[in-house]
Amino acid sequence: MTKQTFGATISSLRKEKGLTQLELAQQMGVTDKAVSKWERNLSFPDVASLPKLAEVLGTSVDELLEVKTAAQEEPAGPRVPALVELVLKAVALAMGVGVTALTIMDEVEPRNALGLPGIGVACLALVQLMHSPEQ
Repeated sequence: MTKQTFGATISSLRKEKGLTQLELAQQMGVTDKAVSKWERNLSFPDVASLPKLAEVLGTSVDELLEVKTAAQEEPAGPRVPALVELVLKAVALAMGVGVTALTIMDEVEPRNALGLPGIGVACLALVQLMHSPEQ
C-alpha cells in the first residue's frame, strides 16, 4: 500500500470494497457524515473502533495506520536551519531596537550598551556563515 493520508487510505479501501460512505457508516455504527469527516481528515475514528474498521475494509490495523505524516512529506533538514536563521535575525533586530529604545529613554548610557549590538552583529555573522559555501 502506498503511503497516503489516513482519510485517503479509508476512502480508497472503501471504494475497493465497493462500499458507499453510508454503507461503511452503517457497518461501523456511525453516521455517513462521520465517515466523510474521516476521509477528509477532519476527524478520526475512535481508537477502539480501528480493529472493526480494518476488518470491514479488509485490511489490518497496522496497514490502516500506515499513513504518510507531515514529517515524512517534508524532510526536516531544510526547516531547522531556516528556523535558526529566523531566530538569529530576530535576536539581532531585538538587540538593535533594545539599545535604541533604552538610549532614547535614557535608561542606559550609550557606552554601557555596546554589548547588545555586539550580540546582534554576532547573530548576523552566524546567519552569513550558514549561507557560506562549505570549504
